[in-house]
Amino acid sequence: MRRSRQEIVSQILDTCMRGASKTRIVYQANLNFKTVDTYLDILIRNGLIMVKEKQVRLYETTLKGKSLLETIKKVHGELSEL
Repeated sequence: MRRSRQEIVSQILDTCMRGASKTRIVYQANLNFKTVDTYLDILIRNGLIMVKEKQVRLYETTLKGKSLLETIKKVHGELSEL
């Protein structure tokens, strides 16, 4: 069964909570590198994740992204009770 965009976004935001490399995001969210680039671009443009340049480029969930992730989890919780 295919995952929805919301599920993929949720997995990426969750993976990036403590900072994550692109490789970690690909493996944790079960995506490929081409697909993850599209999602990362969208999330960065919307202020849901930010890029931290250290020795390795890390992606970290912003406060706005954390808020969205909590909202998604609440909605999934409510729907699972139906």
